[in-house]
Amino acid sequence: MSADYKKITLDGLWGNNPALVQLLGLCPLLAVTGSVVNAIGLGLASTLVLMGSNLTVSAFRKFVPDSVRLPIFVMIIASFVTAIELLMKAFTYELYLILGIFIPLIVTNCAIMGRADAFACKNPVKASLLDGLMMGLGFSAVLILLGAMREALGLGTLFSDMQLLFGPAAESWKITLVEDYTGFLFAVLPPGAFVGMGLLIALKNIIDSRLQQRKAEVASDPGSRPERVRVTG
Repeated sequence: MSADYKKITLDGLWGNNPALVQLLGLCPLLAVTGSVVNAIGLGLASTLVLMGSNLTVSAFRKFVPDSVRLPIFVMIIASFVTAIELLMKAFTYELYLILGIFIPLIVTNCAIMGRADAFACKNPVKASLLDGLMMGLGFSAVLILLGAMREALGLGTLFSDMQLLFGPAAESWKITLVEDYTGFLFAVLPPGAFVGMGLLIALKNIIDSRLQQRKAEVASDPGSRPERVRVTG
């Protein structure tokens, strides 16, 4: 049976988004999204681990006994997390210190373990790799959007401290939205993250509801359907 790559892509980015629909991995998502650079850093780390663990689990799925599959999946995920942790220590040490315990805790991220057990161990390598990439991008998009909201409201800036991830050339990427902004502490603290996350989930539900309503209107109105024209030569 061939994999439905379009469905895998749409599920990861929107229909079954790990943060907005499955509500997985919320602990690091709410904890570190105080700025855009933190969100990008955790998003990249989570996406790379998702892709690596999905690929490895899928490649060796026929050799893993079902009774011990979960401990083996944890070991595979922990190996990739350790590699990412060492890379961050080598190249983005200051950002690694800011993200702190939430990099090692990617091992316990339910979104990553869930994809390994629910998808990668039942599907071929190519589909599993795409699933890891799309789930990671969907998760990262929510991280970055929430990080941008909290940084804009809390600090009045966007893209501050990007040099922590992209090097000295990124120091000029900072955008000051409001001069002499005194800050909004609530947006930076965890309660602000909960409110922001709730707003994003509500926005997704509204968009889905409008799309379904539009489909129902088109289906119930025969006049809105495109007419089929028979052409004979």
